[in-house]
Amino acid sequence: MDYLSLIKKPIETDLKEFVSLFNQSLSHSDGLLGSALSYIRQRGGKRMRPLLILLTAKNYGQVSDVTLHGAVGLELLHTASLVHDDVVDESSERRGQASVNATYDNKVAVLVGDYILSTALLNVSFTGNQTIIQNLAELGRTLSNGEILQLTNIQNQEISEEVYYQVIRQKTAALFESCSAVGALSVGAAPEQVEQAKKFGQNIGIIFQIRDDIFDYYDSKEIGKPTGNDMAEGKLTLPVIYALNKYPLESMLTLAKKVKNGTVNTDEIAVLVEYAKTHGGIEYAEQRMDDFAKEARSYIDECVNDEELKTAFNAYLDFVIQRNL
Repeated sequence: MDYLSLIKKPIETDLKEFVSLFNQSLSHSDGLLGSALSYIRQRGGKRMRPLLILLTAKNYGQVSDVTLHGAVGLELLHTASLVHDDVVDESSERRGQASVNATYDNKVAVLVGDYILSTALLNVSFTGNQTIIQNLAELGRTLSNGEILQLTNIQNQEISEEVYYQVIRQKTAALFESCSAVGALSVGAAPEQVEQAKKFGQNIGIIFQIRDDIFDYYDSKEIGKPTGNDMAEGKLTLPVIYALNKYPLESMLTLAKKVKNGTVNTDEIAVLVEYAKTHGGIEYAEQRMDDFAKEARSYIDECVNDEELKTAFNAYLDFVIQRNL
């Protein structure tokens, strides 16, 4: 099924306006900066976060300039965080394409990320909405805190599902939660509507990250990272956390400690990946996605009245659950 077409159908005109404004914001006439921004702009992506902002705004009112500038500001903030994350993680690829730091170098990537972040703040200021400005400022702090929490967790020898959710709520779910908030706030939705939308966004974000983590247990050139890449970076994700806690074999716990210590090798990662697969880790992670999806589906049933929008929201949720990239 072509989920993306169903998602975009109620907001086609609004999406075109967003893309035009986003590309305009991510352009510069100077040589190196212009080249780097052009490279980032061309990578595009599916624009899942701005799509959620536009759909949420449409659900509670009409997309306005406030909505569009809020969407551009949030997507630029997200883009800047990815550029900086790739430097921190020393990643050479993102979604199968060369990262900015690999194409240029770390110095250029950090400075370009700073430029994009400043442009994000400029666009958010154009909304003239103090609550949206505050929301995006808090989001920036939360994303940074999430990254630091993840680095701290690598040193923590405890293998905890609770800490896993704590990290992804701040790293990924916070972005989608903010999308829903910005969309609702931009059209003057009531406070309780904003809160309901935020919870939907949080559920979407958690599902998005669990799906992303499942990818790491299968080799895929499209995704742009080899099997076990998260473990190579010291991260234990939900499938292996479940397997280790449910079936705590001493030899596997020893390997998990080596993951956190940064001393694990490729063969040992392969053993842990296989252990997670054969001990129900993937099935458990998919079950948890289903649990969060039920909550998200309730929001759509109760808070989205327009049939075309209801179809779009359901397609959005289905795409996040079933995506393969």
